[in-house]
Amino acid sequence: MEHKLKIYLVDDHSLFREGLKFLLNNSIYISEIREAVNGQDFLDHVSEYFPDVVLMDIDMPVLNGIEATQQALKLVPDLKIIALSMYSDENFYTEMIEAGAKGFLVKNSKFNDVETAILEVYNDRNYFSPEILSSIVTKMNRKQNQPDIDELTKREMEVLLNICLGLSNQEIGEKLNISKRTVDKHRENLLSKTQCGNTAELVIFAIKNKYFEI
Repeated sequence: MEHKLKIYLVDDHSLFREGLKFLLNNSIYISEIREAVNGQDFLDHVSEYFPDVVLMDIDMPVLNGIEATQQALKLVPDLKIIALSMYSDENFYTEMIEAGAKGFLVKNSKFNDVETAILEVYNDRNYFSPEILSSIVTKMNRKQNQPDIDELTKREMEVLLNICLGLSNQEIGEKLNISKRTVDKHRENLLSKTQCGNTAELVIFAIKNKYFEI
């Protein structure tokens, strides 16, 4: 990898930041690491230092990771953000993904998983911790009447692929030359047909059923 990455680490726990920063500094893929102690601190400086990937804690004082992610993407729409959390609770990861995060890591992840997540998200793919994948797949396995691939139209498959690539409804509409409202409807149909409750489950549904190489 010729281009070494600039990372922004946003977390209010200094001990965690220092430990992760030490590991990141030893990665052959990373050149610089900037730190912020909360979401507002990050927002105040992100425009001055455009990072390749942001590692964003969720539970922080002043401004939490969900709100910081939403606001940061308005300032810098191309930011690639990975959520960090102590917990693999569904509410945490779904809210962050809806806010625009491209991946989710639990803080007890192995460093190899952190490094993989950074590279995957940098290369425009989604990444979920193995704990998250296991949680969602287990939940989905409990559901009855699993849908058949034939139930999805060609257009729905196109929309699903672009959702998995992390594009917003507006971006999908522009790419497919259809209105955002039409994409909204296709997303609603996808959620209904696949029995998924949110975007995170929809992405995992596609991964689990091997619809695409994501």
